[in-house]
Amino acid sequence: MAKRPIGVFDSGLGGLSVLLEIERQLPHEDLIYVADSAHAPYGAKTAHYIAERCIKISDFLLSQNVKLIVVACNTATAYAVEVLRQYLALPIIGLEPAVKPAAKLTQNGKIGVLATRQTANSTRLQRLIDTYAQQAQVFVQACPGLVEHVEQGDFNSTELKQLLSEYLQPLQAQGVDTLVLGCTHYPFLRATLSELTQGQMTIVETSQAVTRQVVNILSQGHLLQSNRTQQRQVQFYSSLQGEGLKKSAQSAALLWQRELALLSLPNEYR
Repeated sequence: MAKRPIGVFDSGLGGLSVLLEIERQLPHEDLIYVADSAHAPYGAKTAHYIAERCIKISDFLLSQNVKLIVVACNTATAYAVEVLRQYLALPIIGLEPAVKPAAKLTQNGKIGVLATRQTANSTRLQRLIDTYAQQAQVFVQACPGLVEHVEQGDFNSTELKQLLSEYLQPLQAQGVDTLVLGCTHYPFLRATLSELTQGQMTIVETSQAVTRQVVNILSQGHLLQSNRTQQRQVQFYSSLQGEGLKKSAQSAALLWQRELALLSLPNEYR
């Protein structure tokens, strides 16, 4: 079991922000990443649709004999992680907006959350706020369109900056000092966000915390790879085909910060 890979998936390429951290903290582990880019963004889909796609991708990862699955998507976690835990017998790790650490970091008690429309409206996010940020004011901003920019490898165009400025303006008007990135695509916009907020907001995301959870669960189950002699394998799959797959591979290489081979999922999982 310890020699099996870790599976990671997202609605698109944003989960690479989590995969990069897992790769850094767990250098001996084989990894399989699935980008469901043909169905992105999940933030514009129904809860039923999201759950169906998550089950389909998990079935593919099971066919690859993974030992653990990371749902590297806030929207998928909000609407499908409990379904997956009922459906699958292996560990499932979801991720949620970093409201808890933000509540500890804020100096003035004003927290902003940038999220997809579905995450912004989810009961899971509201529960996080009610549990961990009772002493703070939390301003949730839905951000349609940002995922698509990241999927296209656009992190700082004029059009993107205008969109980000639009979403940041109400948070800045409220005096928010801590900004939660509630989507795994958004860490790739961190430099642009810092520029637009002139460094006035502490930016928080969850990739390190999620990776610590992966390490803990694998350690408890004695499932960590160690002292391997062969080079680790990292495989990348997408639900896209043809020209869309080629373009997505270019964006993925930008995010992964090196060349990669992006393969199309078998037909039954697309």
